[in-house]
Amino acid sequence: MTPHDLLVEATGIRKSFGATSVLRGVDLRIAPGEIHALLGGNGAGKSTLIRIVSGSLRRDAGDLTIRGDGPNPIAVVFQELALLPHLSVAENIYLPHLRRAIAPVRAARRRDEARAALAQIDERLAREALDRPVAEIDLHERQLIEIARALGSGARLLLLDEPTANLTFAESERLFALLRRLAGQGISTLLVSHRMKEIRAVAEVCTILRDGLTVVDRRPLADLDDAGIVEAMGQKAAVRGKPATATATRPDGTTVAIAGPGLTVTLPPGTVLGLAGAPAGPGQLIDALVGAAPGSAWRISLDGAQADLRDPARAVRQGIGYVSGDRAEKGLLTTLPILDNVVAATRVAARRWLARRREADVAGDALARLSIKAGSVDDSPLTLSGGTQQKLLLARWLEHPPRMLVLEEPTRGVDIGTKREIYALIREMAARGTVVVWWSTEFPELIEICDRIVAFDLRGEVSGVIAGTAIDEVALAQATGMAA
Repeated sequence: MTPHDLLVEATGIRKSFGATSVLRGVDLRIAPGEIHALLGGNGAGKSTLIRIVSGSLRRDAGDLTIRGDGPNPIAVVFQELALLPHLSVAENIYLPHLRRAIAPVRAARRRDEARAALAQIDERLAREALDRPVAEIDLHERQLIEIARALGSGARLLLLDEPTANLTFAESERLFALLRRLAGQGISTLLVSHRMKEIRAVAEVCTILRDGLTVVDRRPLADLDDAGIVEAMGQKAAVRGKPATATATRPDGTTVAIAGPGLTVTLPPGTVLGLAGAPAGPGQLIDALVGAAPGSAWRISLDGAQADLRDPARAVRQGIGYVSGDRAEKGLLTTLPILDNVVAATRVAARRWLARRREADVAGDALARLSIKAGSVDDSPLTLSGGTQQKLLLARWLEHPPRMLVLEEPTRGVDIGTKREIYALIREMAARGTVVVWWSTEFPELIEICDRIVAFDLRGEVSGVIAGTAIDEVALAQATGMAA
């Protein structure tokens, strides 16, 4: 293949942020009409490279050539969504077509083009949500809207950073089928994902980054097995099978009882309870558990006493921790330094807002324990990669161990190595008596980690509780209406 046959050719790309060198000479070559996987561990430089290729970030050195016509040759969907909440769904999807800050656009045309783009992925959403403000749309549906905006832009290259992180299996399959159709029309996709199964299902070739360098350059995926990919990323392969539980050695902790529509369950100290299913059901229960749904039909008791969950602050003071799957809006305190993010839970629980001298040491210890690499605890959390930001959210509960920890897709967008670190941390917290409630759309993850799993069907209703040896992908698929 000659350079003129390539849609994108990047060579020797370098980028530093202050003293931190993120890209140290990256090469990337993408051909027209191919689905290309960009792989690498957290912090390898994938998101930085995507921003450089898309034009939203200036490179320090290297050559970048993009061959293609049209006003919008590249469309990108970042891991952290970039929709405007005060605009409607249709207005958000149509934004790439606007050439000037003020441009007259017929509302009918805007709606028609937005509907056509969104209907490629979700016909129901295209029928029902076009005129709704994005602020009223949940994270799961916002992901679809962001992808629809990219698809409707007329781009010849789609850069998708973890596009299925908040999608159900069926929605992911529809997206992959669409990407294959677009490839047949000469439209390329650069796909960033940590889910090996979906990478192999849709991508043809891959580029692998490690420590800011290209270590595998445009190689057919069929030539690499999973172990080879993990090794190239510089990470340890996943260990199959659930480790022996520490039930017999767990100290006294809190017994949590949850009762609501279709479910009554008692969780002894150290239980890891999984939630499986599309967002509607797990999301309602999680909101109730963390104090975000006062007046909910769900009732939660801690050691026999009903919990006062009228707001999130009360939940924290009663020993209920929460790690959101939406880092940008519900998790990180992006205007505050890493230090304040780590000690946030301790301050809320103590009703204290002023910093103490020892907090820097506490934050430093937490970062070291979770292998979080930061220049200083005074740096912004936005200087960290997406997966490292997720570990930062867990770090805030190390100094203030909760009685119950509620996790919402805690490994969304993180690499294999970081997943193993998160799994180990959760097992450690459970072994000390914390009750863990864990929602994930990845069935293998639930199977590996959880003692029991509450399944919700596609309507958001409880369809059953699966425990012990009955937990497998077939049972979860049947109970949720979702495939693994």
